[in-house]
Amino acid sequence: MAGFSRVFADREDGGRQLAEALQRRTWVAPLVLGLARGGVPVAAVVARRLGAELDVAVARKIGAPGRREYGVGAVTPGGPAIYDETILHTLKLTAARMARAERRERTEARRRLERYLGGRAPAGHADRDVILVDDGLATGVTATAALRDVRAGNPRTVVFAVPVGAPGVAAGLLHEADDVVCVAEPAEFRAVGQWYADFRQTSDEDVLSLLAR
Repeated sequence: MAGFSRVFADREDGGRQLAEALQRRTWVAPLVLGLARGGVPVAAVVARRLGAELDVAVARKIGAPGRREYGVGAVTPGGPAIYDETILHTLKLTAARMARAERRERTEARRRLERYLGGRAPAGHADRDVILVDDGLATGVTATAALRDVRAGNPRTVVFAVPVGAPGVAAGLLHEADDVVCVAEPAEFRAVGQWYADFRQTSDEDVLSLLAR
């Protein structure tokens, strides 16, 4: 959506606008997964509007050496790590060199998932329409890792859904998801947070509260 200049008030507002797009479809036993942490407040609104079950998914960005905010790959609690080979090549890195960071992020992903689930089993994916929700889409590497994890649960379909994303990145996920729904792809995209008036950090306690409702 070129020329987009609107800013979402907060993640709940993003969830409301995303839900409007998703409500136009018919879903089979829908399960909405919020990608922790920031995707959970968005997903909670979507699940409520669709009358769907809500659960959580976890994927962690693997940051470049000395630049942990710059994602070169991503990992989930149980699935294999994935890397952006173009970025690795540009930075003269290898997956082997990232092994320590990969282990650290996988450990944190497992810690978070265990805390969020609180001893219960995660919601089953088999034969259901699973909607994986995040608050935004920048490079797509974390989304890819999470989508592969979801796909391993044999869902009927997998849809990735976000309020805002970098131009062209959503289309690049179509080899991982059956469909991608992105409310806005502003040409001026630099970071997810610039498109939210309130982009305060989501805490573990926030996630637990939303899952408990």
